[in-house]
Amino acid sequence: MLSITDLSIRLAGRLLIDQSSVQITPGSRVGLVGRNGTGKSTLFKVIRGELAAEHGTVTLPPRWRVGSLAQEAPNGPESLITVVLKADLERDALLHEAESATDPHRIAEIQTRLVDIDAHSAPARAAAILSGLGFSAADQLRPCAEFSGGWRMRVALAATLFAAPDLLLLDEPTNYLDLEGTLWLEDHLAHYPRTVIVISHDRDLLESSVDQILHLERGKLTLYKGTYSSFEEQRAARELLDAKAVKRQEAERARLQAFVDRFKAKASKARQAQSRVKMLERLKPITALVTEDVREISFPAPEKILSPPIIAVDNASVGYDPSTPVLGRVTLRIDNDDRIALLGANGNGKSTLVKLLAGRLAPFSGRVTRADKLSIAYFAQHQLDELNEDASAYDHVRKLMGDAPEAKVRARAGAIGFSGKAADTKVGKLSGGEKARLLLGLATFFGPNMIILDEPTNHLDIDSRAALAEAINEFPGAVIMVSHDRYLIEACAERLWIVADRTVTNYDGDLDEYRRLVLSTRNAEPAPRERNAPSEKPQRPKSDNRGSLKKRIAEAEAEIARVSDIIAKIDTALALPDIFTRDPKQAAQLSKARANAADALARAEEQWLEASTQFDEATG
Repeated sequence: MLSITDLSIRLAGRLLIDQSSVQITPGSRVGLVGRNGTGKSTLFKVIRGELAAEHGTVTLPPRWRVGSLAQEAPNGPESLITVVLKADLERDALLHEAESATDPHRIAEIQTRLVDIDAHSAPARAAAILSGLGFSAADQLRPCAEFSGGWRMRVALAATLFAAPDLLLLDEPTNYLDLEGTLWLEDHLAHYPRTVIVISHDRDLLESSVDQILHLERGKLTLYKGTYSSFEEQRAARELLDAKAVKRQEAERARLQAFVDRFKAKASKARQAQSRVKMLERLKPITALVTEDVREISFPAPEKILSPPIIAVDNASVGYDPSTPVLGRVTLRIDNDDRIALLGANGNGKSTLVKLLAGRLAPFSGRVTRADKLSIAYFAQHQLDELNEDASAYDHVRKLMGDAPEAKVRARAGAIGFSGKAADTKVGKLSGGEKARLLLGLATFFGPNMIILDEPTNHLDIDSRAALAEAINEFPGAVIMVSHDRYLIEACAERLWIVADRTVTNYDGDLDEYRRLVLSTRNAEPAPRERNAPSEKPQRPKSDNRGSLKKRIAEAEAEIARVSDIIAKIDTALALPDIFTRDPKQAAQLSKARANAADALARAEEQWLEASTQFDEATG
């Protein structure tokens, strides 16, 4: 059991958690929620032992392994599958020892333990997790260094999930995922066999993957049974009771104080008045209900509604290299009140499509027709890095308003959520959510006809995401969304387009149907990824494919040799004359280990045969 007892955490002089206690039973799946900046990530650091608490204790069972997502993405020449497999430290150590062990009894112990931890099925389990997070079988054999930072963070997540710690701590794990990866992760966490605590602002993940909600608010931790919807209902009821209790207590205080004020000067009533004073002192104040209303998000309306269609694409191809376009045969139409969400795994071309629509990429062939005077606002997460860290929100707004009076500039800054002193705070000191709000306000500043939102929710808390959904629904122009947030898509999108197989098609089903489709096909080979975008490696020529096949052949041969050596050592242990009489249980486990190793050998030989056949065809 995870026991948090009378815990107080202070960071940089600010009290984040104040004398809170909570008990989390083994096997619980807990969503940790609360506004940005309340101390959720800091609590994780205390649980991991990386930060000392000011007061109180965090107690874990002595043998529990605690796992969390690495802060830095893995890098280097090792393949993705190797990185993930090494996350199981015990398995990795046993396999290394098995390669050099010579004592038959120690070999028997090692192989028995490998059977206990199901070590021989580990490559298949690691491959399934990588596949679920969007990596093809070929990708899994490529070096980590060939992938961008976002994709390598997915590898870090895969390694954390594969290690299957007794306590799994995940801090906003969907920030690095597309919708498809998020749907897979939701399903994986819903079936996680041990204890998991996940910090998330994703309503659907909190609805489908957890069975308890741990709420951090005003320095207090409160555990609620059930999903996020149940939490909202229980919290609302609790706050109503708290408000009534506060009102009753205020009335009681007023009654006692009135008695004291009336009779404290009278000798005959002095003792009774003093008694009331002590009662007032013992009357602990109930925390009053504080309404933390989220600041609204609004998009200015376009000056003129354009005649439809505002964009028409006819049989276009687009990408970064004319010889290998990312998308082809694209024919679509966008009207001035459309709400369209783009589905499809990262790398399939969603970002390429929105760049085409925004006019940032020209088609290689076909035609793109835009309405006259069409104005497009484009928001993408990478643009957060383009904000001037040393300038304030006021400075950014002033740059767009030229010589406008001070009052007007501050009014516009306030309209996008930065009023008063907040307008003068430097961007470098803003939170991720505040930066996202500023960027949204700047991108839509002049009242666009169409807004393109590429992952707009990564730094927004749950309430801010709801405010964004409301702003989208109230905006009179067109909106194109790329998001892993299912709640946002369901709340706003009226049309779904799938970007896959190098083209764009309309999807007639809903997101529940799409979720079932994703989960049923996630273990199949994912569609080829977009490799020509600036953040990705260029697509490899065919000669490089032969090199990749050579590498697969070499790795399969190495695996055949490794497993064959393990089988030989197991046979040595089984050949001990007294093994079956001295320890029949160990002998049975060794026999099972040999059968598993034989299966692993067969799989390696099959992979070698497949790669060799493909290589012969490529070179023939």
